[in-house]
Amino acid sequence: MQLRTLLFAAAAALVLLVAGSAAAKDFVFKDTQGQTQRLSDYHGKWVLVNFWATWCPPCMAEIPDLIALHNAHKDKDLVVIGVSMDSTREAVKKFVAKHGITYPIVVGDYKLAGQIGEVEGLPTSYLFDPDGKAVVAHTGVVTQASLEEYIRSKSAK
Repeated sequence: MQLRTLLFAAAAALVLLVAGSAAAKDFVFKDTQGQTQRLSDYHGKWVLVNFWATWCPPCMAEIPDLIALHNAHKDKDLVVIGVSMDSTREAVKKFVAKHGITYPIVVGDYKLAGQIGEVEGLPTSYLFDPDGKAVVAHTGVVTQASLEEYIRSKSAK
């Protein structure tokens, strides 16, 4: 019962509804592999955009969960896109290889982030529902369990 309570608390802590939950403007990012990442390309899937940095300890703490989340859902119902807010493209590519990050990574800045919203701290994550509506904005660590619980709770309605 204690684990269930912790998971519920984590899911509740994750949820900060984005004002209006309006459909997002279609962001356009170019990832480190040269692929264009657009919100509209993932219509019908949940999309998590995670802003992070290589020097950020909380960011490092959530990366294994984001990898697991992406790997478990990428071919079904969810995709993770990471946006590194620091360093050079080459340094980010080396970091991604070293840590086995499997989801698309974009080398970004605050102007690029502005396509989605404010990034006042790292990590910051934005979750879009399958219709492209921004439904959650969260500054701080997210977990695979809290995200899956949130998505389950919304999919059940």
